[in-house]
Amino acid sequence: MTEIVDRRPFVDAIRAQLRLDPAKTAVLAVDVHRGHLDPEVATMPVSAADARRVRAAVARLLGGARAAAVPVVYVLLTYRRTTPPGLESMVNPFWKAVEAARESMTPGRRSTIVRHNQEGSVQTELPPELAAQPGDYVIRSKKRLSAFYGTDLETLLRALGTETVVICGINTNTCVLCTAFDAFNRDLRVVVAADGVASMYGDDLHVLGLENIQRCLGWVLPVEKILAQFGGTVASRGVPKTGAAERSGSRRRPAPASPRSPGTSRRKAPASHRSR
Repeated sequence: MTEIVDRRPFVDAIRAQLRLDPAKTAVLAVDVHRGHLDPEVATMPVSAADARRVRAAVARLLGGARAAAVPVVYVLLTYRRTTPPGLESMVNPFWKAVEAARESMTPGRRSTIVRHNQEGSVQTELPPELAAQPGDYVIRSKKRLSAFYGTDLETLLRALGTETVVICGINTNTCVLCTAFDAFNRDLRVVVAADGVASMYGDDLHVLGLENIQRCLGWVLPVEKILAQFGGTVASRGVPKTGAAERSGSRRRPAPASPRSPGTSRRKAPASHRSR
């Protein structure tokens, strides 16, 4: 079996050059919904241990980003309820083949593509500790692997003056990696929160995703090092305020307000990349 090439000197040299400007950074929380992160209801679950790890790490990252006035953008896969179910997903030949073969995408756990994250289902909800806060942005038009494809994410990031995206969420080797590629192709600086991502497909593909990112696309850092780069600075972007809650696309960051109910909005791997 092919072993992972040790590129630590390369990674360390590139990492030494990283400087994050909170005023030009946005955090992208990709598919941090209960459909992946709540073992009790998930239709495409990561392991229970990964769910606990990711939820804790992402909660720290989002809290630190808000404290530093870094925009938080949720991009959440949501399918319309259709008859029969899965009209929007089952046009994909590979997903259709998986369902036809009655196979599971998640090793050792049951999963379903055709009933995954239907609009209004509990799977599309956010875990309590990851709930959107006043001033966050919530995009629910994601249908495929990239957070950019078929959404207005790029428009929002340009409006915010974003030059760096910090990505967290599920899955490391698909939606996170695909979003990282698309951000790279738009000449954005790409940073991935190592302990804030996981893969339902297995640890091997989690490691593959992180290695691919840090050797080809950007930076992979634990949440604490990302927050240290933010430095607790409160940045001002001169963004106009609006009173809208959650929209299918995006919205601006309003003045601080008390949290609204979930569904409305407010504005590691360690060296080995092993999931804990």
